[in-house]
Amino acid sequence: MIRFLRKSFRTRLLLGFLAAALLPLILSSLVINSVFLNRQEMREQAEADEQLAGVIREISRMEDSIVSAGERLSAEPRILAALKRDPLEGGDETAVYGALYEATQDLRLYASCDLYDASGRWRYSTGSTADVKPLPLNWGILNHAAKAEKPVWETGETVTDLSRPLLKAAVPVAGDGGYLVVSFYADQLRSLLGGIYGAGEELLLLDRFWRPIYCDKPELAVSLGPKLRSFFLAHGSLDHLSDGFLYSAAMHADSGMVAVLQRPQFFTRETLSLFRTITGAAVFLGFCLTLALGFLLIRSLMQPLDRLRNAMNSVTLDHLDVQVEAGEDELGELAGRFNRMTEALRTSRQQLLRNQELMVQNQKDLNKTQIRMLQAQLNPHFLCNTLDTMKWMGKINQVPEVAVMSTDLADILRFAISPEEFVTLKRELEILDRYLEIQRIRQSGRLEFRKEIPEELLPARVPKMILQPLVENAVLHGLDNAENGEICVRAERVPDPERPGEELLSVTVRDNGKGLPPELTGPYRRPEGEAAKHHLGLYNVDTILKKHYGERFGLTMENAPSEEEGGAVITAELPLTLEPKGEDPLFGGSA
Repeated sequence: MIRFLRKSFRTRLLLGFLAAALLPLILSSLVINSVFLNRQEMREQAEADEQLAGVIREISRMEDSIVSAGERLSAEPRILAALKRDPLEGGDETAVYGALYEATQDLRLYASCDLYDASGRWRYSTGSTADVKPLPLNWGILNHAAKAEKPVWETGETVTDLSRPLLKAAVPVAGDGGYLVVSFYADQLRSLLGGIYGAGEELLLLDRFWRPIYCDKPELAVSLGPKLRSFFLAHGSLDHLSDGFLYSAAMHADSGMVAVLQRPQFFTRETLSLFRTITGAAVFLGFCLTLALGFLLIRSLMQPLDRLRNAMNSVTLDHLDVQVEAGEDELGELAGRFNRMTEALRTSRQQLLRNQELMVQNQKDLNKTQIRMLQAQLNPHFLCNTLDTMKWMGKINQVPEVAVMSTDLADILRFAISPEEFVTLKRELEILDRYLEIQRIRQSGRLEFRKEIPEELLPARVPKMILQPLVENAVLHGLDNAENGEICVRAERVPDPERPGEELLSVTVRDNGKGLPPELTGPYRRPEGEAAKHHLGLYNVDTILKKHYGERFGLTMENAPSEEEGGAVITAELPLTLEPKGEDPLFGGSA
């Protein structure tokens, strides 16, 4: 498939149109649907959380009312006296009930209140039917109430028995004076909690162990309670319990009771299917429109390209006279350029034929030049052999100066014509000694030469023949007409200002002559006119350094800072590179 797409631009273009049109449509539909569904779920979840918060507030209000009623009863002397009095003894029962009704006025609207004495016997009640059975003190709700600081809650035995309380709470009255037991029946819990949640929703009240306490539909509580408990223990929440309903839960911190709200799903399978159908229809319609428009556009685009492709095939067959019809749009501009290209190719081919004739002639001239160069290479060897002959003739005729000068000149000549471009600084100084030995003979010892070269810099690699032209310039120009000429060659390490951590080799040639005119000081600049003929050596050395190392390297020309010393100072700077220990390939000496 990929191989087919690579070969067909038309197919890639059509698929690109489809992707450009359908992908935004599909993505936007998915995003809109997702955003709409998420916002609706968030809104419903917020409503459910608000409703559950109302349920938790009602339970907290019940708990506060029970605590308040217990405190009022504990502060009522008539109640305390009645609870301590024997039931068979007479008393003002009307006053006792009046005090009981007054203390429990906040509870009587949705609960039944019963008073038990310290022995667990039932004594008084606000309900029409009272549970007159005594309650044990060593276990059960009274036992827990005696030890707790807050109301103690107890659930009924079954949620389906509406004749018995579904929920009880107990608090002690005046320490060991008795107990207040508040009972909640199904109709009372319905009147208390029924107005908090909406129609079509169901509220399940569960204890801390997720056992059902109350529900408008007791059968639903019996069947749904264990399912909720198992799912919560397995997953830690009720978010993904999918049975056509949505569930939200909230816990009352003090009592541990859990309120679960069951809501029908807003987006049913039918609603989601309708969303998918609408999205699919929009995508299909977009696909059809894109396909039709894509075919029309591709046809209008590919026809000029096909003509251009056929013309290019003709060019590959060397038919350079082919032309393509050019329109006014971008493809027409491309066809026009193709036509100009074929015209240029025709012209270039004609020019190439003419150039081939010139190349044949140039090759002949090149061969002649190479022959002359090979012949010229024989001359230096002839000169070296002649100088060797002069050396032995000087020794035979006892003219040592001729022998020394011949030997030195032969060494310099061999060094100059050697193929190596770089040598060690040590070897460069040896050749410089040969040159200065000749100059001393010429000038009858009036020239003094001094070297200040650290031992560790002798293996430094330098371009061949850079010191001799600098010293020769000092001899010919700096020491001209000087009686006691002096030349000093000095080498040192200097830090590279542009590359921290690297070093440069600085080689300085100083003489004690008349110095330089001001216009020649600074970085070396080749003189103009006739003066350029007298500084050819400096120009060559500066050019060699720049060619090898870059434009920031080269020669610098200054006058000596001390007036007593006088003279010119020429400095050459180049990167410091040390030759490994071994044999110098030029002369076989130690490097």
